Amino acid sequence: MTPFTAELIGTMLLIILGDGVVANVLLNKSKGQNGGWMVVSTGWAFAVALAVYCVGSVSHGHLNPAVTIALASIGAFDWDLVPLYITAQMCGALIGSVVVWLAYLPHWAVTEDPAAKLGVFCTAPGIRDPKSNLLCEAIGTAVLLLGVLLIGRPGNLNARAGWDTGFGPFLVGMLVWGIGLSLGGPTGYAINPARDLGPRIAHAILPIAGKGGSDWSYAWIPVAGPILGGLLGAHLFKMLMTPTP
Repeated sequence: MTPFTAELIGTMLLIILGDGVVANVLLNKSKGQNGGWMVVSTGWAFAVALAVYCVGSVSHGHLNPAVTIALASIGAFDWDLVPLYITAQMCGALIGSVVVWLAYLPHWAVTEDPAAKLGVFCTAPGIRDPKSNLLCEAIGTAVLLLGVLLIGRPGNLNARAGWDTGFGPFLVGMLVWGIGLSLGGPTGYAINPARDLGPRIAHAILPIAGKGGSDWSYAWIPVAGPILGGLLGAHLFKMLMTPTP
């Protein structure tokens, strides 16, 4: 398996499980309908952890353009590979959302609310205020990058400390769970441009009955916010870890 294939498959699995739990909660006549925010946040946490476990040994399991760009910006990843990774992530996200559409195929027609159908694919703000929405996405992604980089330090992930490197994806999943529960309310915590943009494109092109628009006026926020926040979190980590003279 190549890094491109790993990022594509990993992001596809991320979206199948992540958008899948949203579909389970939002779509009419689903067994999980009205399961609530705890179910959604938990499902996304499992999605992240399991997807990283599946492909992390090949591509390090970025699964997120904000992660890829942030790591490259601090010298922890090769800039030459950034376009390859982002292309794989976007393709995987789009494919994953199509799989969710197929899995819930009879439920789209019996769900009247176009916003619920769109919500399966991508995020939307509770209160539409672009500056605040952008800030919230940036904060959430900064916490993600800072947390991921701090969790991965050798002082944390080693057998003597009680957490071997194999626990890394699990702990990242717990971090995403915490972000969802604590910071996800205002915008739905995209914290990943591919996670939002790929499925939003799928929503726009798929023949979903009564789907409404894809809210393209908002689409730039879950792309720009995570990239800005990822850069902030990564550079804050670098600053904290730089030895003082």
